[in-house]
Amino acid sequence: MHAIGIDIGGTKIAGALVDELGAIIREDRVPTPKDTKGIEDAVVGMIDRLAADADPVGAGVAAAGFVDAARSTVYYAPNIAWRNEPLRQKIEARVDIPVVIENDANAAGWAEFRFGAGRLVSDMVILTIGTGVGGAIVSEDRLFRGGFGAGAEVGHMRVVPGGLLCGCGARGCIEQYGSGRALQRYANELADQGGIGQALADVRARTGRLSGSDIGDLIQQDDPGALAALRQLGDWLGQASASLSAVLDPQMFVFGGGVAQAGDRLLEPIRSAYLENLPARGYHPEPEFRIAELVNDAGVVGAADLARLHAVSR
Repeated sequence: MHAIGIDIGGTKIAGALVDELGAIIREDRVPTPKDTKGIEDAVVGMIDRLAADADPVGAGVAAAGFVDAARSTVYYAPNIAWRNEPLRQKIEARVDIPVVIENDANAAGWAEFRFGAGRLVSDMVILTIGTGVGGAIVSEDRLFRGGFGAGAEVGHMRVVPGGLLCGCGARGCIEQYGSGRALQRYANELADQGGIGQALADVRARTGRLSGSDIGDLIQQDDPGALAALRQLGDWLGQASASLSAVLDPQMFVFGGGVAQAGDRLLEPIRSAYLENLPARGYHPEPEFRIAELVNDAGVVGAADLARLHAVSR
């Protein structure tokens, strides 16, 4: 039973025809248009191409933003001019299969739960560490969306009252302390100090800036400055995980996104900070901490699987 998954990103729209085991049958990809009508046209065209000779049961369309509980209307998208946009209605009027709209982090998290690192547990939290911090929550084998559909925005959990200004308008969100941008900030601060940050300073002097890939390369080389910056990041993520654990009690935390390529070098400080900040430490089973497995395919695979489940339940 095949379904289509579409993942609308800032620079590209990715799509795939996916089977019930999460395997991609065929793929499509186009640049993301700058206007909303162009995006809608691109999604419709992609669904038509992927559906050809395949008879899919439905299509899931994933994008960043708040999506209502009916998985129909985009309340708000940070990078697209959608405000209370009836996106499902518009797309379904132009294609021959049922459509559901999904938050992109929820779609990716669901894929990881169903087919990736979380496939053997019932309760899981995933945090995606990229430019910002995204995430998804699965509780008792169900994707948590909240009463209005816009839940699980874990990147905007406040960890520092009155802290750094976040793009969402609040101050002190974990996104400002546990993201790829935060890692760059920590690395630049260490470069300014010299000492263990000397290799970071040398790269910055040579290239003019410290990119995420520069820092990642130094982490893989076990450079002490880059590892110190990563430990700062991991400490904040571990503290946030402890707070989430006190409320959700997951069996597993999964970490995805570009920074997660650091693997165990990232998980070790996260786990350490988690245990230091966990209420009733010693009397609470420790969850697993794992790196996401599906990487770039998670969004389309998750969106397709959620569309398939929606079609089956109708």
